[in-house]
Amino acid sequence: MEQRTAWELYASNEDAWAAMLADCAAAKKSIVLEQFIFYADDFGNKLIDVCAERAAAGVKVRFLWDAAGSFTFWGSSIAEDLRRKGIELLFWRTLIPGYFKVPDIRSWFLRNHRRTMVIDGAVGYTGSICVRDSMKNWRDTNARFEGPVVRSMQSAFDRMWARAAKTRPLPKDRPARDLEFRYVTNYPAPGKRRIYRELVEAIRGAERYLYVTTPYFVPTHRLLRVIKLAAHRGVDVRIIIPERSDHYPALDIAARSFFSSLLESGARIFLYPGHHGNGRDIIHGKTVVIDDEWAAVGSLNLDNVSLLYNFEANMVSTSSRFAEELAAHFVRDMSVSKEVLPHEWKARFFIEKLPEYAIKLVRKFL
Repeated sequence: MEQRTAWELYASNEDAWAAMLADCAAAKKSIVLEQFIFYADDFGNKLIDVCAERAAAGVKVRFLWDAAGSFTFWGSSIAEDLRRKGIELLFWRTLIPGYFKVPDIRSWFLRNHRRTMVIDGAVGYTGSICVRDSMKNWRDTNARFEGPVVRSMQSAFDRMWARAAKTRPLPKDRPARDLEFRYVTNYPAPGKRRIYRELVEAIRGAERYLYVTTPYFVPTHRLLRVIKLAAHRGVDVRIIIPERSDHYPALDIAARSFFSSLLESGARIFLYPGHHGNGRDIIHGKTVVIDDEWAAVGSLNLDNVSLLYNFEANMVSTSSRFAEELAAHFVRDMSVSKEVLPHEWKARFFIEKLPEYAIKLVRKFL
């Protein structure tokens, strides 16, 4: 009998962290963690302690962290410290053009931005989660999976581990038997940007609605075009982004430089009110839902760096139940967000619009 995928969605990082700790504590064979940002603060140390206890019991534990995202540890003794606890750690350290030792602006390209956790090859987590206490109250969307697709998550991790270790990558695993769920990767190379390609095709086929949540919205010309075409043909296009993101202001200005053309096409834009640094949660989830028939959740932001230049991974599903549940999360977030109204956006003073004109010169690099 064909096994189906079971899932649980988490709108709270605290809830996702608690579930991850519980699953790690019950591990019998293996734990793998692929993470962009890892800090050894309260939750990070709890995770290390649980994994070290399991490693002492014979569980194989491997951590793969990005050197830029987890830059506070890169070059430190953390790898040796974890090794003494029975945990293997590798850093993904590819830099442009490949020889620089100090992270700089170029280091934000070709990053391993993926978030994958797999326990015993049977339970998998992905989403927008990071390991850092300051992100505890952020509005992230994370998901726990059980079923055939978890094998693909493990395979994706193993291949990235081999790349980081500079060993021969393992052959790709056979596709999961449950075709409603697939773990799809994005590699920064022509022909291998699979999530990007599938996203564009799914939007082209949208008939009723397109719901997008992304913390950073700087789409490629191709992606922007298919979104606007969907709105023009009557698809209910709605996009949620933060009122203010956690990154430098240029990203927020770049996002706003697309508002006028999107609003003119009929798309609706909503600003989530939380923002970084004031004790409130920003929205950091990365989800797309189309027509209750196609949904994606994972690490992919809808900006040029993520779409074209980073290693990413998303769970993509054609399960109507999964899509409907993810859409319900979107509607709840929209209900507390402020809509950008076309007439108000157009009526702004010219001085307010100047930064948006200026950013167009460089936004393809953001």
